Amino acid sequence: MIVLIVHMTIQPGKQDECIHLLREMTAETVKEPGCIQYVTHQSTENPLSFAFYESYNDQAALDAHRASPHFARYIRGGIDVLVESRTRELFLPLT
Repeated sequence: MIVLIVHMTIQPGKQDECIHLLREMTAETVKEPGCIQYVTHQSTENPLSFAFYESYNDQAALDAHRASPHFARYIRGGIDVLVESRTRELFLPLT
């Protein structure tokens, strides 16, 4: 299993658009055969701050996710335009 955690801050006034895109993205991603979990979050302290918790069977499943049509539509063609800053980090389970 491989886990990707993403933190991002979006442009002011773009929260509703970001939430819509994240909901659409989540609905498609959870259907992927290699996806174990895909959960998006909005901060309770800063409405411009969002986080993703994604887990996949392996690197190949994550690569397939990144190559999917819905990734191109909702991330590259949508959320990427709204982002002011973003960090990504990959994790492997210890157990």
